[in-house]
Amino acid sequence: MRAGAAAATGWAAAAAALGSGELVAAFTGPGTAPVIVVGAAAIDLTPTSLKEYAVRTFGTDDKPVLLGGIYLATALLAAFAGVLAACRPVLGASVFAAFGLLGTWAALSRPEAGAADAAPALAAGLAATATALVLARMLRAATPAASPTTAPHQVTPEHPVSGDGPGEHPAERDGGTSRRAVLTATGATIAVGALAGLGGRTLSDRRYDIGAARTAVRPPPAARPLPPLPAALHPDVPGLSPFVTPNPDFYRVDTALTLPRIDPRRWTLRVRGMVDHPLLITFDDLLREPLEELDHTLSCVSNEVGGPYVGTTRWLGASLPALLRRAGVRPGADQLVGRSQDGMTIGTPLESVLDGRRALLAVAMNGDALPVAHGFPCRSVVPGFYGYTSATKWLVDLDVTTFAAFDPYWVRRGWDRTGAVGTASRIEVPAPFAQVPAGNVTVAGTAWATHRGIAAVEVRVDGGPWQEALLTADPGPDMWRQWSHTWTGAAPGTHRIEVRATDATGTVQTENRAAPFPAGATGWHSTVVTVT
Repeated sequence: MRAGAAAATGWAAAAAALGSGELVAAFTGPGTAPVIVVGAAAIDLTPTSLKEYAVRTFGTDDKPVLLGGIYLATALLAAFAGVLAACRPVLGASVFAAFGLLGTWAALSRPEAGAADAAPALAAGLAATATALVLARMLRAATPAASPTTAPHQVTPEHPVSGDGPGEHPAERDGGTSRRAVLTATGATIAVGALAGLGGRTLSDRRYDIGAARTAVRPPPAARPLPPLPAALHPDVPGLSPFVTPNPDFYRVDTALTLPRIDPRRWTLRVRGMVDHPLLITFDDLLREPLEELDHTLSCVSNEVGGPYVGTTRWLGASLPALLRRAGVRPGADQLVGRSQDGMTIGTPLESVLDGRRALLAVAMNGDALPVAHGFPCRSVVPGFYGYTSATKWLVDLDVTTFAAFDPYWVRRGWDRTGAVGTASRIEVPAPFAQVPAGNVTVAGTAWATHRGIAAVEVRVDGGPWQEALLTADPGPDMWRQWSHTWTGAAPGTHRIEVRATDATGTVQTENRAAPFPAGATGWHSTVVTVT
């Protein structure tokens, strides 16, 4: 019973910490909440192999899983600290103090952190430490040591119980603290902490809400609009991905535990480093640029063979090469580093940005202002590269530099410096382990080799001869290409279908299997179906 009560006091201290931290974070920013800063530090310190496992296993749910793990670990640690405090109050409270210091370190370790960012973690640590001390001492006072010869409630003829109230504890008769009082204080603290946390989160959402500001953004039309994409780019095959990916379905893979909320009226972009004329651009300045449209397939380096982390959209934005030429790139510069509002750094080969491809500072996606999850109010898009070396979301800074002078976030963690997209293809129809009727079976899917284009796709069944699939019209080198194939005479049984693509340079997709780390997954995609 005492161990359970002691653990509960630990949970109360944790509730006080989380509630206090959320309340203070309502004034210092959602990203400074203790759980968020600790989670962000955990992401930064996690080995690459474990990150890849998380993405592979949990997909886009990896962040909720991480936060859930942090809350679970906090609950276990709080219970341990509560039990420890019941015996040694100062020692138990020091566990919570240490956790507060950990949060403070995590907050200050962020690239763009200021002193105020540590306030939520400090408040959480102080609240938890004070709560643990008070409740531990109440619990000790409510649990007097038993006499070595007489149990606390032993009834003897010399000590009748007449006059004792039902359930009365000796501490109550002596004017001390009852266990009932401890339980009441513990429950009240948990309730107040939960309300404070909910209130802090609600206040934060209101203070930093940019929904109205985003809705008010009306991106102007492109200076030279692209024609609508023809319907013939998408085969009429049920179950095949749409050619243009709807914004709500576009994949999201990043390290942000809470989405940066940037008011476009206060947003600025710095262009600095090895340039003759550093620039400071407001959002209104950006919208006054002659905007361009770009149809582009973006993919993630974490995508497994046949994986879902790829999508095609029509971007709208200002020309990134034109902006850099206006700034005046100095000789010797070979890397363009984009910095996000949350401190993420993305490095792109500068020569590729300036080689004539249509690279953008994008402000819109499929005709709408960028969704917050995809970088509102501005992100970079450079065809030919995975997102980790080309697509800085929540962009606030462009630094013209060299590869020798600076390693961006993912390069420091062992990923390939260039991040050029490989040739990839996948089977989408039939679905894996589908049952299909015997006879003629439609096989269909998608292939991409961004900024090179797809020249051919081939399909084979059960290791037989490769057969050329029917490609849709060529939409251009920066977009994926969809394909279909009729498998004739499919006989009953279990069969394996494989696909491979050839890019426009004549290079055939390699069969050799490789994991996403460090330069993107390779290998032929296959699926197994049962013909009935």
